[in-house]
Amino acid sequence: MSRIVQAEEQEIARRDRLYRGDREPIQLGGHTVILIDDGLATGATMRAAAQAVRAMQPARLVVAVPVAVGETCAELRATADEVVCAATPDPFHAVGVWYEDFAQTSDDEVRDLLNRNWRSTGARAETSPAPTLPPEDGRS
Repeated sequence: MSRIVQAEEQEIARRDRLYRGDREPIQLGGHTVILIDDGLATGATMRAAAQAVRAMQPARLVVAVPVAVGETCAELRATADEVVCAATPDPFHAVGVWYEDFAQTSDDEVRDLLNRNWRSTGARAETSPAPTLPPEDGRS
């Protein structure tokens, strides 16, 4: 296994522990799942996410992004049932170019949004706070 793949798998595991805490994973089988990203250049992360979700046998898998490379959108159609790319500018350059504010979302913001959603939907409340883990890759 390459060091890059191993590092990414460790980052996924770290975020899973941090974001989900002691909650059980959501069962996606039979449901419509919509994967959203801020934009796609190569689409590698979205492709991996779509393949992981597809393995959970959703009834329908939709990928939606506001901006992307046209070829990347076309390639994702092999994995998703529907791909919505609002804009496919040419030349593309980079995702951040198409935003006035392309600030990263922090782990704390993600946890806050997830906790608010779980409370508002009546999902099982967190019995203990999720651990606060330091970022392994310098991102917060």
